[in-house]
Amino acid sequence: MDRAAIAAFLRTHREALRPEDVGLNPGPRRRTVGLRREEVAALAVMSTDYYARLEQQRAPQPSEQMLAALARALRLTASERDYLFVAAGRNPPQAISTEAHIAPALLRVLDRLDDTPALILSGLGETLVQNDLARALFGDHRRHTGLARSEIYRWFTDPAERRRYPENDHDRQSRAQVANLRVAYASLGRRSRAGELVRALSERSPEFAELWERHEVAKRFADHKILLHPELGELEVDCQVLFTEDQSQALLVLTPDPRSDTAHKLELLTVIGTQEFSRG
Repeated sequence: MDRAAIAAFLRTHREALRPEDVGLNPGPRRRTVGLRREEVAALAVMSTDYYARLEQQRAPQPSEQMLAALARALRLTASERDYLFVAAGRNPPQAISTEAHIAPALLRVLDRLDDTPALILSGLGETLVQNDLARALFGDHRRHTGLARSEIYRWFTDPAERRRYPENDHDRQSRAQVANLRVAYASLGRRSRAGELVRALSERSPEFAELWERHEVAKRFADHKILLHPELGELEVDCQVLFTEDQSQALLVLTPDPRSDTAHKLELLTVIGTQEFSRG
C-alpha cells in the first residue's frame, strides 16, 4: 500500500471537483477548493475521520468495497479507479462484479435529476446507485446482498418484488426480465455471474426455467409502466434509458405526464421522502 500516492491522488481529485459536479449545493461564502473532506466521506458513505486519515497517510489499508465507494464519490474513470486500487495494494475489480464501477458520465446525469426517480443498473439488473426519489419509491436497494442484488433474481424468488406491478402485467415483466438476462448471458458466458443467476433461477423457479427455454433476447427498458405504491396507489410513468457505450450499465429515468395525478403524487413523495406516511 502506497500511502503517499493514495493521499496525493485523493486530494488532487477532491480539489478538482465542485459541489455542483456531484449534485451538491455549494452554498454561500464557500472558501474550500473543490469538495470538502466531509462531503467526499458522505458521498462514499464512510466516516469523515477515516477519509481524513487516508489523506494524511495514517489510515489502514482500505477494503475493496471502500475503494469502489471512493471511486464513485470522486467520479473516477475506470483507469483512475484501477490506479487507486493498485496504489492501495488491491487487485482492480473485474469488468463485471458486485461492486461494478459506475460510469462517470451516467453519474453526472443522475446528479442533476432530483425531481424524478432515477437509478443506474448493471447488465444483471443490479442497482448500482439510486437518487433520493427512486429510493423513496422503490426502497433502498443497498439492503440486498448476494444474488438478490439482481432485480431479475428477486422477481422470480421474492413475492414482494411483484407487488410493485399490477397482476395483469406480471407475465410481460417476467418475459422482459428473462430476455434481459439472456443478453447478459450471451455477452458474459456461462461461467460468469450471469451464468450463476441462470443456474440458481432454473433450480428455484419453474416459471423462469420455462421462459429460459424460449430463448427470447431483448433489452427492454424504455416502456410505459404502471407501478403500485403501498401508500400512493397507482403511478403511471414513462421509462427512458441511457446506456453506456458498451451497454453494460443503464441509467433508468421514470417520468410522469406533466400535471397528471402521478406527477402530483411524486411531488408529495419528494417532500415526504422515505419517512413513514401518517397513519391517521
